[in-house]
Amino acid sequence: MTSLLPQTTPTRPEAGDKGEYPHRPLSPMKRRARRIDRILTYVPLALFLIFTLVPFYWMLLFAFRPSGSTSLVPWPITFEHFETVWNGSGFGIYFKNSLFVAVMSLLTSTVIALLGGYALARFKFGGKTLFLVAMLCTQFVPGAMMLIPLFEIFNAVGLTDSLWSLIISDTVFHLPLSLILMSGFIRNVPVELEEAAWVDGCTRIQAFRLVVLPLLKPGIVAVGSFAFISAWNNFLFAIMFISSQDQFTVPVGLSYLLGEFGADFGALAAGGVIAIIPVVLLFAYVQKFLVQGLSAGAVKG
Repeated sequence: MTSLLPQTTPTRPEAGDKGEYPHRPLSPMKRRARRIDRILTYVPLALFLIFTLVPFYWMLLFAFRPSGSTSLVPWPITFEHFETVWNGSGFGIYFKNSLFVAVMSLLTSTVIALLGGYALARFKFGGKTLFLVAMLCTQFVPGAMMLIPLFEIFNAVGLTDSLWSLIISDTVFHLPLSLILMSGFIRNVPVELEEAAWVDGCTRIQAFRLVVLPLLKPGIVAVGSFAFISAWNNFLFAIMFISSQDQFTVPVGLSYLLGEFGADFGALAAGGVIAIIPVVLLFAYVQKFLVQGLSAGAVKG
């Protein structure tokens, strides 16, 4: 009895598929080309990793190695340098000051960038293009050129030797980039979503808060991260505007660990480790949102 099912002929498995036929061996020329591609890929990456990681290892070595030791391995591990730099040099106060400046700069920059970015993305007004060009041009102005004018302004309003002078100056200098990035993020949110909220009875502010703002989480993280890092690492404004030791930030405090005739490299390295902890923790937490935010902001506008 003949089967009524259609007869199919087995197909020969393609190259790379799991089947009874073995892979076709590569020619010597292709093997050589693949080997060269691997070398050109991994060698630069290895050199970059060495160039990047060796200074960090050297800092960790001095931070955890006992004083007077010349070993290339931090063993036995000691925390005496951390105790010295935190309690003996007032580094705990510097850390709190830097954290306050960075967090306040993050908040002010993010709030202003949200409001200004929304205006740039949703409204049409005269001089908008000129305004964007002017903001871009401010990014080419070195901060050192503005030290004297800013010092005169802060001195006139009584903000010298105050952490608020650092917050204001840090916010002003990285706000243009934050505005441009945030306007790009908001343009990627369809305006039809807001229009639907308006039809349902929401005001513009309510539609922004309930509809647009939840969709801007990656952008807010990206802008806030840049603002935090910029304020945390700022040394020029801090050394210029702050004169009291109890108002020093971490970069200024680290610079004062270098003496005229010598330096405690163990304490200096321990201070460096403490200084990078917030940055490492921040990027470990926000790296996913940061990539999403930068990718979203690069699509339009």
